Amino acid sequence: MDFKFANEVTVRFAETDAQGVAHHAAYLVWFEVTRIEYLRRFRGGYLELRQEGIDALTLEAYARYTDAARFDDRLTVRARCSDVRGARFRFDYAVERDGAQVADGWTTHACVSVGDHRPTRVPAWLAQAIAEAES
Repeated sequence: MDFKFANEVTVRFAETDAQGVAHHAAYLVWFEVTRIEYLRRFRGGYLELRQEGIDALTLEAYARYTDAARFDDRLTVRARCSDVRGARFRFDYAVERDGAQVADGWTTHACVSVGDHRPTRVPAWLAQAIAEAES
């Protein structure tokens, strides 16, 4: 899979378990941090969406762990956005340490109006910016 965006994270002590291994839930936080950074590049990102009255809900999340990440590891979280259709979109992720895969996963999302959570289309400006970034 071709990833054009990457974000760096460092495994914090609070994200590890008694064995010193990054807890499985930390990966979903790293996915979110990377997703927000990905969107920040486009016209104010997630904050701009909220100001326009649009929220993005997470519908599904999946992570697969292929190697242990440990306290103070520097990880690269790669992300790409695809399947932007109507109100929905998907992010795929690859987590690496020194170029070797540690985990991968995906999340799916839907745009809704702030307050009543009624489905609403991904704004045209964002769909276009994502298409350009991913091409």
